[in-house]
Amino acid sequence: MSKKINAIRGMNDLVGDASVAYDYLMATAEAVLKQYGFQSIRLPLVEKTELFARSIGEVTDIVEKEMYTFADRNGDSLTLRPEGTAGCVRAVIENGLTHNQIQKLYYAGPMFRHERPQKGRYRQFNQIGVEVFGLETVDADAELIAMTARLWESLGLTGLVLQINSLGSQQARQAYRVLLVDYLEGHQAHLDEDSLRRLKTNPLRILDSKNPDMAEIIAGAPKLIEHLDDVSKQHYEDLKAHLEDLGILYEENPNLVRGLDYYNRTVFEWVTTELGAQGTVCAGGRYDGLVEQIGGKPTPAVGFAMGMERLAVLLMDKGLIPTVAAADIYMVLAGEATKRPGLVISEQIRENFPQLKVQMNCGGGSFKSQFKKADKSGAQLALVLGEDEVAQQQLVVKYLRENREQLVINWSDLTAHLANQFSSAVVESR
Repeated sequence: MSKKINAIRGMNDLVGDASVAYDYLMATAEAVLKQYGFQSIRLPLVEKTELFARSIGEVTDIVEKEMYTFADRNGDSLTLRPEGTAGCVRAVIENGLTHNQIQKLYYAGPMFRHERPQKGRYRQFNQIGVEVFGLETVDADAELIAMTARLWESLGLTGLVLQINSLGSQQARQAYRVLLVDYLEGHQAHLDEDSLRRLKTNPLRILDSKNPDMAEIIAGAPKLIEHLDDVSKQHYEDLKAHLEDLGILYEENPNLVRGLDYYNRTVFEWVTTELGAQGTVCAGGRYDGLVEQIGGKPTPAVGFAMGMERLAVLLMDKGLIPTVAAADIYMVLAGEATKRPGLVISEQIRENFPQLKVQMNCGGGSFKSQFKKADKSGAQLALVLGEDEVAQQQLVVKYLRENREQLVINWSDLTAHLANQFSSAVVESR
């Protein structure tokens, strides 16, 4: 027997409830996004490595340690996308979508990072990403946050906490960085290994450390929010005013810095305490300089990404996944002579009732085994076709979820009967 081949560590199959949760999450998110005027964009899984080095930052953990990078047959360095914003920015530039236009775009799919797998953190993970181009005013930031709040409400999720901060302008952040490095160097003997590595490359990321031994040092560090430029200060105050107008509760987190170099001004995260260390389920902010950094014309932008694995786990843990029956109608077929007319009838139902799920028994089997399958499918009705029914062009209607006597009807009456049974379905006469 050949050796069993397993999935790559940290790259998981989605089966059963997990698959249902993803479908439900994606369908609900798309409905909310379209309510706010967003359109989908489809992006490649693979981009030139230079795109991520230039946008994310060469000295970030992602570029230094986590990317799946390889040389193709032409010798070009390519990378499986570790996040979606850089690819979306590249796409809007390449397709001329930022020329005096406002773009509201969303995408979904897998991202790849070589991290240590744990609950809520995988090497292949899925995100829903949302990006807005061409709007520099704070109302765009506030509307994005309002949209996420509406999504949680639509999903039935409670207990998520919104944290906000401002990173100010690039110039203000550079001046703050000098102050921060000076402070941290004074505590260098107490920095952990990660912080020592980041001290010379990306010191703001030290503020986001989850190491409890670093908590006291971080608490005493200078606060970026106290060193903002005047324009960024006003932008931040306006954001808080908008959130208060909307009744959206928030916490100010001065250590919220995000892990990517391209953010400026508004940053935000929705967090939960119910997923252990991986508590962030949605994160984003403003990145006004990124389009120009990647080669486009200066274009303001703001966006966020949601971790689908983490949200799916929350939905499953809280029992918020709707029960979805595999079928509304199950065709029970007994005898060789029933197979061809059974298929024809099934297709006619699907044609006239596109909202209904019709499952036809294939492969034969006894009445008992077929009715077990019908019950397991969650169907409301079983339509039973035997050889006698075929001869008389009739069907037996058996109610699987109601205490009603079964009926015998003619094939010609089936559409009217189903229209009455499934009154919300739209009958299309053809």
